[in-house]
Amino acid sequence: MIRATILAALCGIMFCACLSIPAYAVEPRIVNIYNFIRDNDFRVPNSEAVLYEATAQQIKLVTQARLPATFALQYDALMDTNYQALLKKQLSADCEIGAWWEIPQMLAERAGLKWRGEHEWDPRANVGFSPGYTPEERRKLVDVYMADFKAVFGFYPKTVGSWYIDEVTLAYMAEKYGIVASCNCKDQVGTDFYTLWGGYWNQAYYPSRFNAYMPAQNKSGQIDVPIFRMLGSDPIYQHGTTPGMFTLEPVYPDAGGSPNWVEWYMNNFIQWPALDFGFVQAGQENSFGWDAMKSGLSQQVSLIVSLARAGKVRVMTLAQAGRWFRNHYSVTPPTAVVALDDWRHEGRKSVWYDSRFYRLNILWQRNAFFIRDLHLFDERIVSATHDTALMATSLAYETLPIMDWALWSKSGGEAVGMWPVLLNADGTTVSMAPDGTPSVKELNSKTLKITQPIAGGGIFSITCSESEVDFAAVRPHEQSLQWAWNLTGGTGQKAVVRNVAAGGVLYQFGQTSYRLSLKTGSCKQLIDGTIQLGADAKGKLGLILK
Repeated sequence: MIRATILAALCGIMFCACLSIPAYAVEPRIVNIYNFIRDNDFRVPNSEAVLYEATAQQIKLVTQARLPATFALQYDALMDTNYQALLKKQLSADCEIGAWWEIPQMLAERAGLKWRGEHEWDPRANVGFSPGYTPEERRKLVDVYMADFKAVFGFYPKTVGSWYIDEVTLAYMAEKYGIVASCNCKDQVGTDFYTLWGGYWNQAYYPSRFNAYMPAQNKSGQIDVPIFRMLGSDPIYQHGTTPGMFTLEPVYPDAGGSPNWVEWYMNNFIQWPALDFGFVQAGQENSFGWDAMKSGLSQQVSLIVSLARAGKVRVMTLAQAGRWFRNHYSVTPPTAVVALDDWRHEGRKSVWYDSRFYRLNILWQRNAFFIRDLHLFDERIVSATHDTALMATSLAYETLPIMDWALWSKSGGEAVGMWPVLLNADGTTVSMAPDGTPSVKELNSKTLKITQPIAGGGIFSITCSESEVDFAAVRPHEQSLQWAWNLTGGTGQKAVVRNVAAGGVLYQFGQTSYRLSLKTGSCKQLIDGTIQLGADAKGKLGLILK
């Protein structure tokens, strides 16, 4: 759906057309400018002219800035001679021409398939996206696109992006046509006919051979094509059903179209730990039109130029980022996204940790901190659309929730989350409140440590490693504290608790059973249904998340 346009223009943004981009940052912070191209859009009046003008201006912008960028063609745009001429004549050799994998009528019919859409391009998930077709049909669509792309440009595209692209299509593109990277949409719930929820939150991951949304745990179980997460999500506010759209997309006046928000986002991106590397995707789909994006995108490009000149970011095409990732990692690496200041000045902070085994998010707000999100990954889970075509107009892919504040919270003030509490001798509890600013440090390329001073004296620490999380609470002079996590899923909890034992919790989500296991500490269920994970006598608690 066409979303809100930019309401206020930015003042003149100037940058030198002869600018050259020098040295890279020591720890890579990779920026990919990604613009995908549709030929027409039934939602936009005079769409062919509006969309073409947007792409032409995007090319002019990155060419003047001398930045590499990726322009990805939907099939109808690929076959439009106007776009062919534009890209061949105007696009710099530093830029990439890739594929955008939404299925328009022209592609379906040229593959010998009956078109089921209401328009030449139909955004419904079972029409415009690859899961809406059988595996055999998906391969036919790929063969037609690749043959025509090569006939136009003389080579096959090295990257293919989509809001969502299935694992059968990805594996076929990799094995037969040699793609090196893909990208998919940020996590979202119910937007534009699809839900992606609980996955590798940012940066990139190698997907399971059975499920493109699910990170693989082993090289033997993965497709060796990294999927980069798109759109640059706000690590505090772009989460689940939070009202508003807070991404780097330049059409949103309170986020990617706001100079203050963009500066805040990029400062957090650069200065806080990301472990081995950070990644963000800038750019905009042409359906919004140039008038809606020009101020925000121009401002972003100007800032990216400055950061690249200072060696703070690396600007890469998606293909370059994919090759870099494949050269550095044989399996999905742990990464982090950290924001310790709040652009709304309301005191919120957020830390995300992702690995091939799990994702975890800690949120600070209203003089409290808690784990609002914890999902496990399992490469063995077969996507519902792996072997069959999606029939519904919407798609939904999820992972395995231990805690899901965003989707489980209901109105009425339920305290959904994993909450740290201090244990009194009489069995009562009191909230563990923060006292001061947390610190976040990389212990090595895979391990992130968060340290939080707590009210009443003492330090609480969270150490995230690739397949485990360790917690500890101590008073001065190493005096241990008796404390616990209280897990409250609320009435909206979707993960069914099958068993609670001293060593952990057995859950079921859909048809899948999985376990939260304790390395140290204890586990019990309270009378009100709360699951309590208690620290040992030394104030330590450890979780095994694989």
